[in-house]
This record gives sequence, structure tokens and C-alpha cells, in this order.
Amino acid sequence: MKTLPLEVPHMNAQEAEEVFGWILDGEASEEEIARFLLAMTERSETADEIAGAARALRARLIPIKAPENAIDVCGTGGDGHHTLNVSTAVSLVVAATGVPVAKHGNRAASSKSGAADTLEALGLDMDVAGETAEKTLAELGICFLFAKNHHPAMGRIQPIRLKLGRRTIFNLMGPLSNPAGVKSQLIGIARPAYVPIYAAAKAALGTERTMIVSGDEGLDELSLAGGNEVADVRGNAFEMKRVEASMIGVPNAPVEAIRGDDAKHNAAALKALLDGNPGPYRDAVIFNSAASLLVAGTAKDWNDGADQAREALDSGGARDLLKRWIAMTK
Repeated sequence: MKTLPLEVPHMNAQEAEEVFGWILDGEASEEEIARFLLAMTERSETADEIAGAARALRARLIPIKAPENAIDVCGTGGDGHHTLNVSTAVSLVVAATGVPVAKHGNRAASSKSGAADTLEALGLDMDVAGETAEKTLAELGICFLFAKNHHPAMGRIQPIRLKLGRRTIFNLMGPLSNPAGVKSQLIGIARPAYVPIYAAAKAALGTERTMIVSGDEGLDELSLAGGNEVADVRGNAFEMKRVEASMIGVPNAPVEAIRGDDAKHNAAALKALLDGNPGPYRDAVIFNSAASLLVAGTAKDWNDGADQAREALDSGGARDLLKRWIAMTK
């Protein structure tokens, strides 16, 4: 068994890749891994450590074939706000506009209902969805890449994460290790001050265009409550920006307005959204969809992206896409 460097203040990218290789390959005990992850969380992970850890996870994943223009939309989780599943809804909306979405996610580790939990409550057979991911991505323009199916090395890590019940570097590694090899992403993180650090990690890994976003209140997506920190990453560089919901003509709303609960509750809210319900949940989904369409390169500006998102909802396109997806898993 390997001994993890609990006392090392920071690691460079190469050292982090090696250490996380040990962790993922089962060369350290569960107790030591838990202590190591908590120690990293307490001192905050560096960009080099995140990039190195992500490379270790990427080297061990099971990939799928995907369209060149496929994107991913996800949050790192761990923000403690227990909101409705915004990125899951955004994935459906964006896919309904014609942009393929390779949704990478998992069951809840530090929230009440993760993307997989909510989609399953809506009727999507997660086992079949995982087995048919390439097919649904090719035919419908959407798939769910269940982390357990594509990251077998994570099998022994998930119980540790559940036991810890809090954010760790694995929340940060997941979005950077999409099995479809997407070149563009919208990634929400739970710490606004950490956006440039995470953006530096993404830039080190390279991307066509990715937005790293965080609401001022620590929301791991674009927030309606006020301002948002955004890093616009292109290639190996990034630019910091400030954005607000007023940019697309939707009102501010407190985070409590999109508070979620368990999978049944969140699934009902998502169904109502797709059926045309107005309100803050819809506004949040439109805001984040606009950003997603910008990184995909199919929206010329924020308002164009918002208009495309509204059309996908109002036409029933997003709702019908979910129905066809569910039907393909029966």
C-alpha cells in the first residue's frame, strides 16, 4: 500500500497525477484516503492539483463516441443550497435546440437529489440509459453518462465520499473527465473566489470554450440572486467576467425560490417546468441555457441564447425530447 502525502502543502500536476493514480488504483486504505481528501479540502486544492488529478481519472475512464460538437453542462455540487436540478433541465433544453449534450453525472453525494436520482424518478431507466448512451446521443442528441459506468476506478471512492458527506476534490475532477471527451462545457462551482483557480486547471487541460460559473452566494450554477463570477476559458487561457440575470431580461430571485428536495419533489418540478410553468426555476434554466449555447457556439450573444432556450421550452421540444429518451430506455 502507498502512503499518501498528508503533510505535503501542495503538489505539482505530475505529483498529483501520480498520487491520484494510487488512490484510483486502490493502493491506499479508505481511512487514509478520507484523511487525505479532507486535508486537501481544508487547505483548498490548487489548479495544478486539480489538473493532475483529472488527468489520472481521464487515464482510467471508459470513453464513448460522440459528435464533435457535443457539450456538457454540470455543476460540481457541494454548495449546500439543495436547489432543483438546474443543469439537468438545461441539458434537455440545450439538446432540444440541436446541440448534442453528453450529460455526465451521478447520484447525490452531498445533495438531496443528483441528476441521476431525478431522471430516474421521471422514469428514465438509468441502467439502460447508461448502456445506450452512444445510441441516444447519436439519435436524440442527449445521453446520461453515469459516472459509475465510465469511471470504474471510482467504485471504491464513492462510499468514502458518501461517508464524508461534503465536497472534495472529486467534485472538481468529475466535470473535467467527461467520457465523451467534450471540447466545450458549462461548469458551475460552489465557490466564487475559486473560479479563477478552477479555470486555470481547465485551461491547463485545454478546451475550445468553457465557462466556469459561480453565484455570489456560492451557487454552483449561474444564479438569479445577484451577481455571478464567470471565467470564460478558451484554449489555454481565460478571461474573468461578471454577469447578471438582468442581461437576458429575467428578474432577480433569491436562491430559496429554486430550493429543491428529494428526487420525487425535484422530478415533479422539472416536469412542471417542461410543461410550461413560469417562475424562477424556468428563469434559472433559461439563464444557464443561454451560457451553454454560447459555449456551444450556436448563440451569437446572451439574448439570442435565452431566446433559443425559451423556444425549446415553449414549443414543447424539451418535454418531447425527455419523453423520447424515456421511451428508448423501456
